[in-house]
Amino acid sequence: MRLSTRGRYAVMAMVELASRQARGPALAPGKSAPPVSLAEIAASQMLSLAYLEQLFGPLRRAGLVCSARGPGGGYRLARPPSQIAIAAIVDAVDEPLKATRCEEGSPGCLQGQRCLTHELWTELGEQIRLFLEGITLADVAEGRVAGRALRPQHSALTSA
Repeated sequence: MRLSTRGRYAVMAMVELASRQARGPALAPGKSAPPVSLAEIAASQMLSLAYLEQLFGPLRRAGLVCSARGPGGGYRLARPPSQIAIAAIVDAVDEPLKATRCEEGSPGCLQGQRCLTHELWTELGEQIRLFLEGITLADVAEGRVAGRALRPQHSALTSA
C-alpha cells in the first residue's frame, strides 16, 4: 500500500513544524511558540510552497494548526505534538487509506462479486490505520517510531 503525496507531505510538514517548535527558545508558561512560515517548511523539506498552502487549509480547519497573519506570521501547532496522531493528519487532508480497489457501495471487486482477497486488503488497511492512530507527531519528531510495528499475536506461520 502506498500513501499518496497529500498524506506524506502533510505529515512531513507537521513533523518539521513540531521539530522547529521543540528547538525554539524556552517559553514562559502561557506563551505559545513563534509561528513558522510555510516558506521555511517548504525549503527545509524540499516541498512545493504552493502544495503546502493547499494542505495547511485543511490542517487548520481540522484544528491541528493555527495561523498568525502579517509580518512574522505563519503556523504553529494547535495542540502539543504528543496529542496529535499521525492518522489525524492524514484524515485532515482527505487522504484515503485503502488497500483494496473496492469502493463503498459498489457492486464488488470483480464483475459484481467480492474477490477472494477482499478481506485481506481490508484488514491490511485497518492495520495501517491502527498503526497511524497509535503514533503521534511527537513520536515521529523525537525518533520513537522504529520497532513499533507488532507481529500479530496468532499467525498461521508461527503455529506450524
